[in-house]
Amino acid sequence: MKNLFLFVHHSLRHKSLHNLKHTKPFSSASKKPKWSSPTNVIITNPTLVIMESCSTMRQLKQIQARMTITGLISDAFPISRVIAFCALADSGDIRYAHTLFNRVEEPNTFMWNTMIRGYQNARIPIVAFSFFMFMIRGRVEMDSRSFVFALKACEQFEEVFVGESVYCVVWKMGFDSQLLVRNGLIHFYSECGLLKYARQVFDESSDKDVVTWTTMIDGYAARNCSDQAMELFKLMLLGDVEPNEVTLIAVLSACSEMGDLETGKRVYEKVEEKNVRCSLSLYNALLDVYVKCGSLVDAKELFDRMETRDVYSWTSMVNGYAKCGDLESARMFFDLTPQKNVVSWNAMIAGYSQNNKPKESLKLFHEMIGGGLVPVEQTLVSALSACSQLTCLNLGHWIHQHFVVEQRIPLSVTLANAIIDMYAKCGSIDAAAEVFSTTPERNLISLNSMIAGYAANGRAEQAINVFDQIINMGFKPDNITFVSLLTACSHGGLISEGREYFDNMERNYGIKPQRGHYACMVDLLGRTGLVEEAYELITNMPMQPCEAAWGALLNACRMHGNVELARLSAQNLLSLDPEDSGIYVLLANTCANDRKWSDVRRVRSLMRDKGVKKIPGHSLIDIDGEFIEFLVADESHPQSEEIYKVLDEMLLLSKLEDSCEL
Repeated sequence: MKNLFLFVHHSLRHKSLHNLKHTKPFSSASKKPKWSSPTNVIITNPTLVIMESCSTMRQLKQIQARMTITGLISDAFPISRVIAFCALADSGDIRYAHTLFNRVEEPNTFMWNTMIRGYQNARIPIVAFSFFMFMIRGRVEMDSRSFVFALKACEQFEEVFVGESVYCVVWKMGFDSQLLVRNGLIHFYSECGLLKYARQVFDESSDKDVVTWTTMIDGYAARNCSDQAMELFKLMLLGDVEPNEVTLIAVLSACSEMGDLETGKRVYEKVEEKNVRCSLSLYNALLDVYVKCGSLVDAKELFDRMETRDVYSWTSMVNGYAKCGDLESARMFFDLTPQKNVVSWNAMIAGYSQNNKPKESLKLFHEMIGGGLVPVEQTLVSALSACSQLTCLNLGHWIHQHFVVEQRIPLSVTLANAIIDMYAKCGSIDAAAEVFSTTPERNLISLNSMIAGYAANGRAEQAINVFDQIINMGFKPDNITFVSLLTACSHGGLISEGREYFDNMERNYGIKPQRGHYACMVDLLGRTGLVEEAYELITNMPMQPCEAAWGALLNACRMHGNVELARLSAQNLLSLDPEDSGIYVLLANTCANDRKWSDVRRVRSLMRDKGVKKIPGHSLIDIDGEFIEFLVADESHPQSEEIYKVLDEMLLLSKLEDSCEL
């Protein structure tokens, strides 16, 4: 214990006093809880009655001045209420509370507890813990709340042993039988992710109240242990302790994670049966269950019944419709949201990005930035994905430089992966490699992204080197790894390597080849002229060939002039997707290369008969965040005449340069 005290004292001298010096008084926007320090004392003094409704530090100091003049400030109870306001109120000032506390000759237990709680709320845990240690060293009388507030402060430490030292004092001082303290211990272990120890304290508690059960259930739910949360809830229902609103919110959270719609509905039926008061938080938890389980009819019905809604309610509806692909409804809810926050914008930006609407996603991203909102990691991940889809390198590079390089947002593994993927898909593979090499933490997604990037940019040997890193680092490759690796072999013409990887997938790594892997092998064989072998591989697949496999064979036939197999490939492709104009075009080009003009005419006639039209080529230009699309021979743009004039001048200049070189 003495060593621990010295540790805290040393830390205070080098860290916490600096934090204390720079701590600002709390504002109304703080997440600090409202002043809630109930007392059993009946307050009759007019000055103290007024202070109970105090709302600002200015008012508090006026009341304190009055208390000083009348001598009331010298009594323990009045000064304790002043300290409590300064330490705990939304508009309080923890520094001022500390100054007042230091002037009290013999602070009582309530004052000590208030200071621990105040610094814990202020997220300066080491100062909060120092007050607890001074109570022990000074043999100050402690109560259950002293340990509960100290444990809450310890939840903010990275080192678990600090909180465990409190547990030692609990046992030493005989507070281990106190229900309030045991609940605090369960909460501490749950918050630290030590659910095994939390459950041990829970099981050893002979007396359990609703807080005990709820804390353990919520601990499981918060750590994605939904099965254990639900099992514990069922045990709770078998006992004599009735769940409260907080219990039900935790249970509904577990239902959301499990995708268990039926249990979620049964929980709500229990709410109505027990006539539990339904707060906005409870309604939002139920709404989250409906949305995450894809039951948007139930979600919309509940949303319409809710008398009060907040930004979470509206954003849940945006998320729900966006994830099921109904972007029109999602945008309607987004536009109707009264007060949007960054989560609302994230939901809609991600919705567009994940549903192949990158232009709309980036347009909304520009609006968000222009509106002065600061994006978070998820915003950037969605925007970078949209940049990847549009190959919008300039914007992707700006996002990387402005937010990550300039350290406005910390570089997580997820964000690094999005940046790597963006650079790779935009053709800037060296920039992707630089981010990859300088990222301190990598996962399988990072490595897969680099293999895919090297594959797409024709660097097969480097893709293979990254695969070797996967093995050497102890990662287990997955389906995506081998799709990218086989693609790299295909683009690099590495037949023997590709065959070896394909043959060893199941034997060495337990991954059974799927349609995508077969398609890659067909492409590898077809590109290198082994068209007949590629066709044989398709016919011997253990599952029905997909469009990608037949498409790879058709493309190989075009490259190597195999008209007969091209016809066969096209027939199989058209049976899978008769509206794809690209199939007709590839077949027509194959016939044209072999000068079979009658076959070309038949293909074009077939397109006309089926009403299939070739999708025109198009280009996208990003101008101040707005993406403008141009089709072949497009004259729809209001400045098309000037645009074509500039293009003609550029073409003329290029011809002049060519002639000068000759």
